[in-house]
Amino acid sequence: MELRSLGNRGPQVSAFGLGCMGMSGLYGPADRPESIATIHAALDAGITLLDTGDFYGMGHNELLIAEAVRGVPRERFQVSVKFGAQRDPAGNWVGYDARPAAVKTALAYSLQRLHLDYIDIYRPARLDPAVPIEDTLGAIADMVKAGYVRHIGLSEVGSATLRRAAAVHPICDLQIEYSLISRDIEASILPTARALGIAITAYGVLSRGLISGHWTKGAAGAGDFRSRSPRFVGENVDRNLELVDALRAVAQARGASVAQIAIAWVAAQGSDIIPLLGARRCDHLAEALGAGAVRLRSEDLAAIERAVPKGAAAGERYAPAQMASLDSERG
Repeated sequence: MELRSLGNRGPQVSAFGLGCMGMSGLYGPADRPESIATIHAALDAGITLLDTGDFYGMGHNELLIAEAVRGVPRERFQVSVKFGAQRDPAGNWVGYDARPAAVKTALAYSLQRLHLDYIDIYRPARLDPAVPIEDTLGAIADMVKAGYVRHIGLSEVGSATLRRAAAVHPICDLQIEYSLISRDIEASILPTARALGIAITAYGVLSRGLISGHWTKGAAGAGDFRSRSPRFVGENVDRNLELVDALRAVAQARGASVAQIAIAWVAAQGSDIIPLLGARRCDHLAEALGAGAVRLRSEDLAAIERAVPKGAAAGERYAPAQMASLDSERG
C-alpha cells in the first residue's frame, strides 16, 4: 500500500487508515470475531494506522484492538487515540476534560488497555472550552518527552486553535470530518493546516455509511446514533439519498462502487489527506480498499462535482448542541 507522510514532522503511515469506532457499539451491536478479523484483514492489506478513542465503548475499543494486535510486530502498526470526551454509565455525553492531570491519567489508562508502551498519535477529541489548548498540549508534550507518546494530533479544531497549538509543539495531523457532503474545511481549516505542515486524517469519508451506496432509509436500529442524526432522518435522508443515486451513475460509468468513488474523491484531494475507513466487516473493508485502485481523472472529478455539488447535503452532520460545541465550526 502507498505510504503518506502524516504532516511535515509526523510518521509515514498507510494511505488509508482504519477507523475502529463502529466496532464498539455506536452504530449498534457489533460482532467481536468479525471486528477482530477486520483489523487483521486491514493489517494484512498494508494498513498501518488504527484509529480509536478511549471513550469508544468506554474502553471496549482499546481492549478490542489490544486483542487484535497481540503478537503483531509493533513496527507494523500505529495507534491513534482520542481522549477527553466524558460519558456516564448510561453512555450519555457529559462534556470534555482536557486538564493536564486528566490528560496524563487518560493516557495511563489507554496504555494499560492497549497493552502498549507508547501511543503513536495522541489527541484531545475536542477542544475543552475550559482549558487553554496550550495547557493541554503542554501536558501531552511532557508525555512525548517521557516516551509515552510519539506524536501529537488534534481533532475538530478551527484555524485559530491550529495556529496556537502549532506554536506550542509540532502537530502531525488534524482529524476532522471530510467527505463529498462535508466540505466546510476547504474554506479555512485545510489551507491553514497546509500552511503549517499539518496533515488531515479524514473521518466520515462515507458520512457514516450514508453515501456508501448501501444505506436505506430507516436502516438505523436500536443503539445506533444515526437514528437521531440530522442527515439520516425525515426529508433530509430522502434528499441525501438522491445525491447518492446521482453519484451511483458516475460510479457505474467508472466500473466502481459508490463507496469506492466517494473514498477515492477524498484521497484525490491531496497527498496530505489520509482517509479513515470506518469498516467493521471484512467485506466492507475489501470494498473500501478497492478505492485505492480508482484513479480519478479531471472529467471524473467534474462529473462527481455535478452529481454532488458542494453544500448540497441536507441537514447538519451533528445535532445542534454538538455543532455548537465544535471549535472547527468557528472556522
